[in-house]
Amino acid sequence: MIRVGLPAHLRKLARVEREVALEVAGPLSQRTLLDALEAAYPMLRGTIRDQATLRRRPFVRFFACSEDLSHESPDAPLPAAVASGAEPFLIIGAMAGG
Repeated sequence: MIRVGLPAHLRKLARVEREVALEVAGPLSQRTLLDALEAAYPMLRGTIRDQATLRRRPFVRFFACSEDLSHESPDAPLPAAVASGAEPFLIIGAMAGG
């Protein structure tokens, strides 16, 4: 099982606790993980990725194993620790301001 951590506003929207556990078919990448997340929680479609382009929304970041994966290719394999469930894949709401 893959563990996914969601920010508070998405947890509330999906009506889940801090982490969700997902089964992901095929090779584990950001794309396959987010596809599985949106299939399990359809109310999250369009909140993390643009529905038409499937590109990450501007103020959403992806982290795993203490690394920012936000600018990695959506098809790049995720770390083995995420695939084994030892580490969660974190979706973080970024902030901006000045």
